[in-house]
Amino acid sequence: MAKRIPRKVRPRDLKAPKGYDSVWEYNLHQEFLKDWKHHWDTIKYVIPKSYEADFVKEFDGSVILIEAKGRFWDYAEYSKYIHIRDALPDNYELVFVFQKPNSPMPGAKLRKDKTKRSHAEWAELNGFRWFSEETLPKEWINEKD
Repeated sequence: MAKRIPRKVRPRDLKAPKGYDSVWEYNLHQEFLKDWKHHWDTIKYVIPKSYEADFVKEFDGSVILIEAKGRFWDYAEYSKYIHIRDALPDNYELVFVFQKPNSPMPGAKLRKDKTKRSHAEWAELNGFRWFSEETLPKEWINEKD
């Protein structure tokens, strides 16, 4: 296997001119690509993904998707649920059941009162209903044998 060449540290004194991502990009535009438009337009794109809820049940024409969460591990994990929610049909709802709803979110900053944003607060802030085992709606719970 070939030995990996270490990455060079970016010199701090080389700042890209305003509107350019790098000095090299600026130089390309000034020399070789003068007639080209620079940062002309944006193109939106979607990365296809799929989601499988932990639990699903239909109630009166509405489909409830339950995501059972012990905890979130990182930003990428919890931000995906916002995208999932936005992609759901109108009669679907993504609901969280948290094992410990008051546990802090990963990377949450310490507030002045020395607390951190909890999983429950994140859910509420992002428009999700959430429950714990103790607060699940009675009509959702199966009778024990």
